[in-house]
Amino acid sequence: MQSQPANATQAKDRNYMQLGHSLARMSRAIARTADLCDLMKVNLDAMRVLSASHAAQFMTVAMELNPDDAEAEQRE
Repeated sequence: MQSQPANATQAKDRNYMQLGHSLARMSRAIARTADLCDLMKVNLDAMRVLSASHAAQFMTVAMELNPDDAEAEQRE
C-alpha cells in the first residue's frame, strides 16, 4: 500500500517538472518572438524610408526623361 502514494507523488513531481521545463521553453520562445518583432519594426521603418527615397528618384528621372508630359500637366 505504501508504494501507491509514493508512485503517485513521483509521477506528480515528474509532471510538474516537465511542466516547468515546458513553461521555460515557452518563455524563451516568447522572448525570441518579441525580439524578432522589434527587429521587424526596425526593418519596416527602414523599408519605408528607402521606398520614399526611391519614389522621389523615380519621379525625378521620369520628369527628366519626359519633360513634355510634365509641362503639359503643369499647364492644365
